[in-house]
Amino acid sequence: MKKLLILMSLLSATMLSACGYNTLQGQDEQIKASWAEVLNQYQRRADLVPNLVNTVKGYAQHEEQVLTEVTNARAKVGQVNVGNDSYNDADKLKQFAAAQGELGSALSRLLVVSENYPQLKADGLFRDLQAQLEGTENRITVARNRYIQAVQSYNTTVRSFPSNLTAKFIGAQVKPSFTVENEKAISEAPKVDFGGGQ
Repeated sequence: MKKLLILMSLLSATMLSACGYNTLQGQDEQIKASWAEVLNQYQRRADLVPNLVNTVKGYAQHEEQVLTEVTNARAKVGQVNVGNDSYNDADKLKQFAAAQGELGSALSRLLVVSENYPQLKADGLFRDLQAQLEGTENRITVARNRYIQAVQSYNTTVRSFPSNLTAKFIGAQVKPSFTVENEKAISEAPKVDFGGGQ
């Protein structure tokens, strides 16, 4: 009797691993981790905005429109309600991508305006913030790419035989990917030009 129970346990474990259940669970966890990193990097960028705006404001008070656009775009990002499970909702992903795209565009305009102020470009804090922003944009691109790859792997498993049978049985569905309308513009880090400085 004991041998039969051991044999049945081994057979059950083999069937579960062959059906793709464990693979689906592992890939779902990878998506969660990747999405958390995407959110983390976007939060890092949002945290840089107030210091960047305040630094520019000190040198370029009459650029109020650009500063207001950046501040409003950051506020809009904060209003989009995303969490650790938002990656399952295509509409939330679209809203989040749109808000992040607006913030990215506003930051790019701010950096272009800064070119008109040599003293601002020479300010050590401003240069430091620009470098941090550029690094953060690169991290965002890497995090988004990892997330997109994790979703692609999961979706392939959900749609491939025989794991698609398991996916149907447990209710696993294809997950939406995180895309933006202007992918090329979003994936490019802002250009930082120190005008031949140090």
